[in-house]
Order: sequence, then structure tokens, then C-alpha cells
Amino acid sequence: MSKVLARYRELVAAGELRADPEQQSAAERLDRLAQELEAGPRKGSVLWKLMGRKPEAPRGLYMWGGVGRGKSMLMDLFTDCLDIRRKRRVHFHEFMLEVHARLNVERQKDTVDPIVAVADALAEDVRLLAFDEMVVNNPPDAMILSRLFTEMMRHGLTVVATSNRPPRDLYKDGLNRELFLPFIDLIEARMDVLTLNGPVDYRLNRLGKVRTWLVPNGPEATDELSAAFFRLTDYPPEDRAHVPSMDIPVSGGRTLHVPKTLKGVAVFSFKRLCGEPRGASDYLAIARRFHTVILVGIPKLGPENRDQAARFVTLVDALYENRVKLLAAADAEPDQLYTAGDGAFEFERTASRLHEMGSDSYLAEGHGAH
Repeated sequence: MSKVLARYRELVAAGELRADPEQQSAAERLDRLAQELEAGPRKGSVLWKLMGRKPEAPRGLYMWGGVGRGKSMLMDLFTDCLDIRRKRRVHFHEFMLEVHARLNVERQKDTVDPIVAVADALAEDVRLLAFDEMVVNNPPDAMILSRLFTEMMRHGLTVVATSNRPPRDLYKDGLNRELFLPFIDLIEARMDVLTLNGPVDYRLNRLGKVRTWLVPNGPEATDELSAAFFRLTDYPPEDRAHVPSMDIPVSGGRTLHVPKTLKGVAVFSFKRLCGEPRGASDYLAIARRFHTVILVGIPKLGPENRDQAARFVTLVDALYENRVKLLAAADAEPDQLYTAGDGAFEFERTASRLHEMGSDSYLAEGHGAH
């Protein structure tokens, strides 16, 4: 028994997780995969050279299920315990942004087959590629995935992925979906598909009865949102000074700084997100990357800060369409946030969405394009 299964059993014994047959099965499968990867010859080793070819990659794993069922937790255990050098864990959306950027470079060089060139480069020094939240919701991604991953897997790559959807529901009803179907076939041929839909929604449990929209801004609201962050991420509050930050890629080769983020939860100030010049692509990158956004310092809105109000509307639309959970502190309830002047009527739609985003039914939905 390797460290993955042992660590999972420790969490159950300690009461941090409840007994769940589907989680147990996934932990056992991940444990076997870790053993297979760790037993493989190191690149460039004597055994590697004696084989005369790249070793056959162990079969991967696709874990899907509803929100809060432990998919990311199991991925954490697996990648943390896996003792190999050539591994990479990355959010699926972030990975696809990198792919498209590399494809653009290859096209500018008039490369004969840009997809093959990019696949070769990405798989050159990786044996295990671990994806969080695989979701396909745009035609450019859908059109290249089958060829890209077929080429990458030729290099001996093993893929582990989590998703809110079974493989056959990926890119459902998408444009020219028939061109995407070979990628689904590839998943089912090269990866074991496991369902994680146990009885406990850990994320919803950790949210508890927290208020999603706190009024007014101030120390009390800040403390409540801070407590929600630590519950959602299992991060020790006494170490709050060392919460990680991150820079995520957005369009045009730019990055956006996230002051505090952990386990798919991001913390921003209204001033950072809506007080600076930003566009829809920035907010879409946030919505695809994080399942929960905590936003503080939302002021009263009106014609005097119409630019900030317009950005806030675009932000809410991106979060809503991707079913991101929003916890916020504001100077007024949604219906009273923008009440007078040019734009107040149009803001009613945003206020309605903010109310829906605090409902039990919305909070129970999985992260991803609606």
C-alpha cells in the first residue's frame, strides 16, 4: 500500500472525511497508479535505454461527480504523495490558454503541423499530467483536443482529470460536436472513468449557513468572509499571513494578480477587479479558474462611478454563467446597490442574478459553463 491510500484512510479515521465507498474506490485506484508511475524507469536511466523505446504509459483516470464530492481532495492526495519528478498539475482552462498561445507561435513560424509541435513540446518532460475541472465549452478547444492528446500520449503521458461531467456530456450540444467525439473516445480508451457522487457535499457543508451577501462593508463582514475562506480551504487561520497568492493568465499574454487563493477559492477587492481597466476576458479567466470568489469593498453604484458599475455587471455575468459561488461584502443589498440615475434600470438584471447566486439551488450546482 503506497502513501495515497494510507493518507486517505488516516483522514477517514480522524473524522475529517466520512466513509464513502466511491471515494475509497478512487483512492485505491489512485494508489495503484502512483505505484505504477513510481515503478517506471526514470527518463535517461540505464533501464530506459535498454528498453530502446519509451515505456508504455500507465492507464489514466477520469474522476467525475457533483460539486464538493472530494475530487480535488483526492487529486491533492495523489499529486502530493506521488514521488516522481516529471509530474505537472494544472487547471484545465489555464492549460488550454497555454496551448493556444503556443499554437499561435508555431503558426507564425509556418510550422507544418502546429498541433504536433505543441504536443511534442508539452509532453517532452512530463509523465503525469493532472487536470482540475476539465470542462470544454468553446469550439477552438473542442477542435484540437483529440489530436493534441493523441500526440501527447504517444510520448508515454498519463493523464488524471477531474470534472463535474461524465465524458459523454463534455461539450454537449456544442458547435460541430461530431469533431469532438474522438476526444471522448480517447478518454474512454486510455483512462478509467470513476464516479464520485457520494452523499456528502463537503463544500456546501463547509459553507454552512454563511451569508453570501454581507451588508455593510466593515470589520464584521471582513471577519465573516475570512472565516468562510478558511473553512472552504482547510487553511489554518493562525497562518493567515502566509496565504498563497497567484498570477493567472488572461488574454493577450497578460496576467492578473490574485492576492489570496487556495483550492479554487480566490479573494479580491472590488477596487482591484472593477476599479481598474479590465475587460470581459479578465473576468472570464477568473470564472473558469475559481469555483468560489470572495469580493470585499463593493460600494454604492451610480452614474458617478458608471465605469466601475459596468465592469461589475460584466464580472457578475461571467461568474453567474460559470456557476461560480460569490461571497461578498457591500454597502447595500443588491436591490439597493444601484437605485438612481442612468443605468439603474439595466442593473435590475444584475441584482436579480445576485439574489439567485445566494440561493440553495445555485450553491448546490457544479462549477462550469451553464
